[in-house]
Parts: sequence; structure tokens; C-alpha cells
Amino acid sequence: MTDEGKQLLNAFETRLRHLIYLHEEQRRENAELRRQIDEAEEARRNLQADFDELAQRYTDLKTATAISLDGNDVKETKLRLSKLVREVDKCIALLNE
Repeated sequence: MTDEGKQLLNAFETRLRHLIYLHEEQRRENAELRRQIDEAEEARRNLQADFDELAQRYTDLKTATAISLDGNDVKETKLRLSKLVREVDKCIALLNE
């Protein structure tokens, strides 16, 4: 093999090693980004669960407040109770399917 061929081979090997190094760097970065995505998704799920729980507690509080009124807002209380009865009826209908 001539000197020129050896130089070309050395240059090729150097570039190939550099390319392999860059590939490994990208794999590491990709793994880190996937880990960050997983953490963010877990945090989002936790926040969504907290939000859902608070929304339900708020609805329960509104219902309890409406039921415990001293008679001044009877119409609104009746509407809320009717809505609750309809929701229960829907749930029962779904369970019967």
C-alpha cells in the first residue's frame, strides 16, 4: 500500500471514529431527553389527578352549600338536586348496559 493510500485509510479511520463518537453522544442526549419527557409526563399526570380531585371537592362543596341553605334559595337547591338525580340515573343506566 502506498503512502497516499495509508493516509487516506488513516483519514477514513479518524472520521469514522469521530462519527461513532458523535453517534454515541446523540444516543446519550436522546436517552436524557426521553427521561425528561417521562418525568414531565408523570408530573402532568399527578397535577391532573390533583386537579380532578379538587374539581370534585369543589362540586361537592357547592352541593353541600346548596343543600344547607336556610330556604332563601330553594329553587337553586331543587335544580342542583335534580341535576344530581339525573347524574345518578345516568350512572345506573350505564351500569345496567
